[in-house]
Amino acid sequence: MRDGVRPRVHKLVVAAFECILFSSLVLVASGQARVAHSQTADSGSDSSASQVSYGRATTFRVHSDLVLIPVTVTDGKGRVVTGLNKEQFTLFEDKREQTITHFASEDAPASIGIVFDTSDSMAPKLTKAREAVAALLTNSNLADEFFLVKFSTEPVLVVPMTTEKEEIARRVEAITVRGTTALLDAVGMAMNEMKNARYTRKALVIISDGEDNASHCSVHDLKERVSEADVLIYAIGLTDSSALYYSTMTWPPPVNTGSALLTEIARETGGRLFEVHKLKELPQVASKISAWLRNQYLLGYSPANSRDNGKYHRIQVKLTKPSGFPRLHASWRLGYYAPAD
Repeated sequence: MRDGVRPRVHKLVVAAFECILFSSLVLVASGQARVAHSQTADSGSDSSASQVSYGRATTFRVHSDLVLIPVTVTDGKGRVVTGLNKEQFTLFEDKREQTITHFASEDAPASIGIVFDTSDSMAPKLTKAREAVAALLTNSNLADEFFLVKFSTEPVLVVPMTTEKEEIARRVEAITVRGTTALLDAVGMAMNEMKNARYTRKALVIISDGEDNASHCSVHDLKERVSEADVLIYAIGLTDSSALYYSTMTWPPPVNTGSALLTEIARETGGRLFEVHKLKELPQVASKISAWLRNQYLLGYSPANSRDNGKYHRIQVKLTKPSGFPRLHASWRLGYYAPAD
């Protein structure tokens, strides 16, 4: 699902930009991006701007002299929009407009963790959940690396970080369901495995009905942990009518149920919950997540503001809708902490 045409970039600009990207990757350890919540604004006339409608889709790369911000642009149906030019973007740091000195469309490799619910409540949804993982793998970047965590009463790292997508697919096909649900513990385990990631772009994809009745980790503790991590979290919440009936047959009732818990987890990272009410939609949603991860604009700027090392800096991106384009939404993380000396 790749809509539109990618912007053309002069070869010399591409070469210079790649060098800057490499430098940023090397120096990313000097500072860690913090996550902020997204806000929404819809585009109006050609002179108006569209702001965040949901969490930004990838990680920051912060250099002492250069800040790189990936931005995902979608239409009203959530389809990725490509082919935009630098002139359509306006960027602010701490309410002060910045000069965008680097611009590119990015399809860089990512490290992706799949967090797969195998509790009893997933029984009627298991087939489609497997198909969702297959769609995610099929539509990923060829160089992406993956790992797989399954969870029921406790989480298990089934496949550590690997580029062997066939192994992930094979182990997902062998999954069976049983037990209660330790969703929060599973996300915590996935965050630990993500420390082995090779790439600066990191994402978790949770496939679950969102019920948690067995975790030792609290919602507060997990939210605090993911808010400081440089990992985007997408959640696919399975809330079809048959699943809701099935979950009412369990006792005791879950501590945190459905979309509320998944939204709470994803929101802390700037990510998004996709609620799936019909199981047949699952593979399509997984393909959409892959498209969002692969189709991004990268905006680079050297802050004109005076920098207080270690301080939080708020980012705003405004998108001017080109003539003839549909209503657009841009998503990004709204802030970062500057590297401390």
